[in-house]
Amino acid sequence: MRTKLRTTLRGTLRTTTRTATLPSLTAKDLTVPAPRRGTAFLRRALWWGVLTLTGGVERRGRLPRGGCVVVANHSSHADTAALLAALDARHTPAIGAAADYWFASPWRSRICRRLAAGFPVRRKGGGMDDLLAMSDDLRAGRAVVLFPEGTRTSGADAGLGSFHRGALLLAEHANVPVVPVGIAGTDRLLPKHGKLRSTLVRIRIGDPLPPTVTPEEAREAVAALHRRTNDETLRDSVVRRRIAAVAASRWGLPLAFLWAGAEALSWPLMPELLLAVACVAAPRAALKLSFTALAGSLAGSLLALQLAATGVHLPAPLTTDRMHATVRTQLATEGAAAVRHQPWNGIPFKVYAAEAGRADAPAGAWLLASAQARGTRTLTVGLAFAAFGMLMRRWRRFYPGYVVLLGTGFTVALTLIVLGWS
Repeated sequence: MRTKLRTTLRGTLRTTTRTATLPSLTAKDLTVPAPRRGTAFLRRALWWGVLTLTGGVERRGRLPRGGCVVVANHSSHADTAALLAALDARHTPAIGAAADYWFASPWRSRICRRLAAGFPVRRKGGGMDDLLAMSDDLRAGRAVVLFPEGTRTSGADAGLGSFHRGALLLAEHANVPVVPVGIAGTDRLLPKHGKLRSTLVRIRIGDPLPPTVTPEEAREAVAALHRRTNDETLRDSVVRRRIAAVAASRWGLPLAFLWAGAEALSWPLMPELLLAVACVAAPRAALKLSFTALAGSLAGSLLALQLAATGVHLPAPLTTDRMHATVRTQLATEGAAAVRHQPWNGIPFKVYAAEAGRADAPAGAWLLASAQARGTRTLTVGLAFAAFGMLMRRWRRFYPGYVVLLGTGFTVALTLIVLGWS
């Protein structure tokens, strides 16, 4: 009896929606309550931030105005995060999730509802009722996101599973369009039964399809979007690739160590300039490069301290007498702790190291104070440029221009600092 009623319902839905035109929607129909939109905005910001740190997210296309049923390919648990980061918050997307998995326990249910905007869909009996319960939300302007394959697949175009009819029957019942979406990159970001890795995720939103679209037509639309998105190559710069290769090679860490150590002795270019170039080119190497640069800076400063204490005067290009006099005054008042001013006043680290040696500052106290002062700036700069590199991942082809702008800005800033301390 239940099967017969469901068959009758589907037939009725098909008949009525094919003969009826879309109803005219008022402004009230297309408006989602403000609190719900605010929550959706925060949720989108959260996942956009997370995916930015794991390689970035790129969207092409937009959802139509008003409610719609979004159908997408499904190859990873990261698909939900990608869609929440990419879809407009004004549609307050709701994601259909397997009730027997995501709502199997109270804590998992809370996480799914609050972080993923999930609603339960039973996979064995009652699933159609769960979907039809979202009809009013669709008419109010929400986007209901469903994965018609019903489970994660391999992610390859040829491996796209067959589409179940539930999402399309919901669209027919609410008389809203079906919007196909192709997702690429999530199968590399978080493979099925695999570990999280850094990669760019792309979302391509297709043109709306009528509510009467067949499962085969919807599947082909999603497969075409996925294929087109997956085949896109990210344009890159040869310069960036070569710098990234050096930064990630066995030469990267020794280079950072020697550069920073030389700057603490006499070299006029601070290690943060090297980090600004290397960490944007190779964000994943940023942490190691930053710690290595810090170690080199501290080692170089200890050597400069000892040399100055024995009366050796190393060359100090791009420094002024006023810089040395200021540092001597600070050291006389504060001792080794005076180096805390260095990250912010523009005076090179080598001036502090040399003057501390001439003032017979204890090596232990100097090392501790320098680690705090230099560590704060070096690590912050390295990680900040790594984050910038991840944000700019899709524009890597412009990396040479970035290096030119960086070099120009550094030159101008250094000139102004030297002139200001003259």
